[in-house]
Amino acid sequence: MKINLQRTITSLTNALDFVGTDEFQHGKRVALMAAMIASEMDWPQLRREKMLYAGMIHDCGVSRTIEHRAINETLEWEGAQKHCQRGADFLSDCPPLAHFSEIVYWHHTRWEALLYEDLADDLRLETNLVFLADRADVLFAPYFIGASLKNEILWEYPEVVARIAGLSGSLFAPELVEAFQRASARESFWLAMDPSYIEDQIEDYLCRGQPVELDMADALAVAGLFAHTVDAKSTYTLEHSTRVARIARHLAEASGIRGEHLDKVEIAGLLHDIGKLRVPEEIIDKPGPLTREERAFVMRHSYDSGHILRKVFPGQPIADWAALHHENLLGTGYPYHCQALNIPREARLIAVADIFQALSQERPYRGHMSKSEVMSRIDDLSALGRIDPEMVKLLHAQLDHCYALAVD
Repeated sequence: MKINLQRTITSLTNALDFVGTDEFQHGKRVALMAAMIASEMDWPQLRREKMLYAGMIHDCGVSRTIEHRAINETLEWEGAQKHCQRGADFLSDCPPLAHFSEIVYWHHTRWEALLYEDLADDLRLETNLVFLADRADVLFAPYFIGASLKNEILWEYPEVVARIAGLSGSLFAPELVEAFQRASARESFWLAMDPSYIEDQIEDYLCRGQPVELDMADALAVAGLFAHTVDAKSTYTLEHSTRVARIARHLAEASGIRGEHLDKVEIAGLLHDIGKLRVPEEIIDKPGPLTREERAFVMRHSYDSGHILRKVFPGQPIADWAALHHENLLGTGYPYHCQALNIPREARLIAVADIFQALSQERPYRGHMSKSEVMSRIDDLSALGRIDPEMVKLLHAQLDHCYALAVD
């Protein structure tokens, strides 16, 4: 299996946008602004593309809605460096994207402070460009109503430009500010950010670039990066996706699955909850029963996961395996109400791994369960006909190892 790195970044950026439901497409606007300013600076094509992708993943360390809101309520926030560090750490562990780590680490640092850091000149400008585009988009945000761009931007944008220009030499590099002023003096700069057009603008850049194909090891690394982002949403879900993936892979191997098929199961396990980035953490962390409205947030996450992953892995079953992890054999699961015959073995396996790990892990409404308590719950679900008894039998046979994967 080969997947395109650039399109993977673009598709997974949609998941990062879920975190800031009030600033949808923030990552893509930052990316496009950065690329357009880089073009104004006459940077080479490859460097422009680098800025495009850096813009799309600059917030990979932001999982929590409250953090996203704080970052975007003001031009500077004293807590911003935490998500820069987190994102840089995630990227450092992902070889295909590790070269973005330093850009992400420094992207909320003032220009006047960057000048005193021991950084390469290119890096200093690149990370500050992401900062400038990011903050410009914060000032730009009031001109959006849902998925529409207000026409008022066409005569009011000079105020946004003047605000950025006033920070030249302090927050932002003077040469970047000058390039931003030149680029943003054209109405087309702002109209390109229209929600109806931005996907096409990004697509234009994708078509110009040289495709980079990932092998399976790199695909697993990228999946792991986004799994870390999802799991950082709550202290109660730390390493949940990673552990589900490991349990699912172990059970798949024990069932006779081999080779690349195993890797695909692991990727589906890593990304099965990527749609949860849309769910506010106050719902995930709620110690009591959910309201109807809160439950609706939770119930859509597996559908969102499938939608995102179909674009990342076209023609592959990975998206379906991930999207079906809350279906059951009675046909009463969600979001598709699939009948048993339509739930593939891999999805059944991931569902059992997901339930097993969740029961083994502490939650806001209960403590973690012992091995025997977990299996008692699993056996009850099997007896009710909700989960595959063959998978449960397999889990019993591998219980000690799987429990260690779940909690150690």
